[in-house]
Amino acid sequence: MTMFTISTRGQGLYEFTRDVQGWLAAQAAADGLLTLFVRHTSCSLLIQENADPEVQTDLRNYFARLVPPTTDPSMSYLTHTYEGPDDMPAHIKAAMMPVSLSIPVQRGQMMLGTWQGIYLFEHRDSPHQRQVVAHLSH
Repeated sequence: MTMFTISTRGQGLYEFTRDVQGWLAAQAAADGLLTLFVRHTSCSLLIQENADPEVQTDLRNYFARLVPPTTDPSMSYLTHTYEGPDDMPAHIKAAMMPVSLSIPVQRGQMMLGTWQGIYLFEHRDSPHQRQVVAHLSH
């Protein structure tokens, strides 16, 4: 088991596929199931395309429109607002998206598709240090 720390600079997707693959290589991993779990309530984990950065931009823009900050009049019903206008929307986004991932590993390699990468999706505006726990079951 290990912990990855991902430094974010605000809302967006942060790929850490290479970090995970490096850890698997150091474990001399064979076959198994990799579980990743983010230890926070205002970000998510995704497997997403890593070839075209427009995919990441479009995802961020879509979720920003779907769940705007609490300063938007359409969000006036929210009551958890004392941590900033991005906080409760970040919790809503995290409730909509996965906070854990399961990835098959074969001969030490994650069985990701050609254009798939592992991302932390930061939902807060401010920079954060996010922790993702990795566990490989054999």
